[in-house]
Amino acid sequence: MSLLKKKLRDSFKEYPIELYDSNNNEIYYENNNGYWIKKEFDSNNNVIYYENSCGFWCKRKYDSNNNEIYYENSDGYWVKQEYDSNNNQIYCENRYGYWTKREYDSSNNRIYYEDSDGLWIKREYDSNNNKIYFEDSDGLWIKREYDSNNSEIYYENSDGKIIDNRPKKEYTIKEIEEKLGIKNIKIIKE
Repeated sequence: MSLLKKKLRDSFKEYPIELYDSNNNEIYYENNNGYWIKKEFDSNNNVIYYENSCGFWCKRKYDSNNNEIYYENSDGYWVKQEYDSNNNQIYCENRYGYWTKREYDSSNNRIYYEDSDGLWIKREYDSNNNKIYFEDSDGLWIKREYDSNNSEIYYENSDGKIIDNRPKKEYTIKEIEEKLGIKNIKIIKE
């Protein structure tokens, strides 16, 4: 036992021992069985180091927006992550070689996903953020339309399923003539 730990234990008469930094983050904990936890924090109160008396430790790094961009631990596991300016995760990779990529539109809707297993997904959204198209690497696709109240009025998928609740338009003969640029249309049968 280190001299510092002995002095620390001798100065406390009750368990658990809990120490906090100036931001009220618990930096040390020890119970009466000798189990302890030690933590370090960055200036944004993110845990950047953790260690316990069982020998486990982990380290973390964060970007300027407090997104975790790196993690590693005593078991040899690690993960790297990247984020865009809107804090959306755009890349992730781990020790096992597994990775994911993501893309987002200006409204933070995920429009593309791809991973190291070969899966990919594409999405499109309308101006009201309704998902209007979906397609994946297995061949599945879905198309949707929405009305001005954001209610789905049309659905179609790659299996041939169609649900069409779009309003049916009715035209007068004069309106048909104007749209087609033809005059004197006669209706023979209804």
